[in-house]
Amino acid sequence: MKWRDDATGYGLVSRALHWGMAALFLWQFGGMLLKLVVGRVPWMGFWVGTHASVGTALLALMLARGLWAVGQRQHRPPYHAGPLGRFAKLGHGALYGLMLIVPALALLRLLGSGREVRLFGVLLREATGERIAWMVQPATLLHGVLAWTLLALIAGHVAMVFVHRCVWKDDILRRML
Repeated sequence: MKWRDDATGYGLVSRALHWGMAALFLWQFGGMLLKLVVGRVPWMGFWVGTHASVGTALLALMLARGLWAVGQRQHRPPYHAGPLGRFAKLGHGALYGLMLIVPALALLRLLGSGREVRLFGVLLREATGERIAWMVQPATLLHGVLAWTLLALIAGHVAMVFVHRCVWKDDILRRML
């Protein structure tokens, strides 16, 4: 399998970033949806406890994915011409934007919270008790709402895969599988 993108499909790096992030988003949103359904019961502690670490991993992967996409932009499969191609380009732009903004806001909130910062089990900063409002408030206002917006966009992205496959029968899914 090729590792770089070309006009017929995505290479190994793009696919690994795409599907790796998909698995992590499934973990993140699955945990948050389950928490909404069952509440903060003891067995949810592990899942919820991984949220900041997994979010940080998603931010790092998104930065890598964005850099890779910029480097591959001349080699990637083209969008369809016309309005549908423009909608697809806008949709992907919104996905990329929210995949950067949502975890960045959460990290900003964590750093400004005054609480201890522990990611992947590693203590990065002791609790200071000093809350920095300009870091915490934007994330408190926007992280959740933008995360659910991101989930809606992901659902639309997945739905469009089925439209391409079952209605338009253009087998666009093959590019990423």
